[in-house]
Amino acid sequence: MKRIILLITFFIILIDLKAQKTILEKTTVDSAAFVLKRKALNNIDAKPFEKLIFELNGEKLPYRLLSPKKLKPNAKYPLVIALHNSSRLGNDNESQLEPLTRTWLTQQVRERYPAFVLAPQFETRPTIYSNNEELKTLIATPQQNIQLLIQLLAKLIKNPQIDANRIYLIGYSMGGSTAQHLLSLKPDWFAAMIAIAGVPDFSNLAKIKNKPIWLIHGKQDHENPFLGSEKLFEQLQGNKTARFTIYENLNHNNINYPFFDNDDLAKWLFKWKK
Repeated sequence: MKRIILLITFFIILIDLKAQKTILEKTTVDSAAFVLKRKALNNIDAKPFEKLIFELNGEKLPYRLLSPKKLKPNAKYPLVIALHNSSRLGNDNESQLEPLTRTWLTQQVRERYPAFVLAPQFETRPTIYSNNEELKTLIATPQQNIQLLIQLLAKLIKNPQIDANRIYLIGYSMGGSTAQHLLSLKPDWFAAMIAIAGVPDFSNLAKIKNKPIWLIHGKQDHENPFLGSEKLFEQLQGNKTARFTIYENLNHNNINYPFFDNDDLAKWLFKWKK
């Protein structure tokens, strides 16, 4: 079997901007290794993610729910909401388990960071994008179907084994925008958020200005422009827990690669509680 050697050139520059952290990274990624790692995640058995459907007033929201591997009676666990990109829209209750979400199934993450992980699937877009002339970038606006997810969350957080002080948001692309919408609509519900390659939501900055927020974006992203995350980070100036990781050589399709085989995202989320 032909061995594939992955060479990564890795440089980090950490800038302190009024207590905010900007991390600049330069990487070169072996495309064959990228395909192999993505395939490995897609091949993980997803059966531990229970298949469920939330119904309210005639509307349905398919979702998958992963429980901690060793669920201890009377213990409380975080709830992670993992939000999919637009290529996973549908109602098969399968395709929303994209590689980034499947990292929660890996032995490393599941054993070190036991949590409930919710992966809803939208049939139509929960967010739409439009050009903002003042900011000169795309902005995201939530759609009505996001309210169904909010109702599902209201139900789930009544579970006595879910720690209401440790509810986390993470999403990629459209999912990154959806995560921002949820944080803006219900800022008191969430302890921290990671948005990867999302289009920004500027609608409720006053309410989220002190929330732990990690923005991740590739400078070569021409689908959801890098400028949007840059503008949002500027608007969060003064937020001591805001973090912006810039991958100078990565684009929209490979931006998740640095997180496929480690626990960096879970480790950062689990630092925070309300």
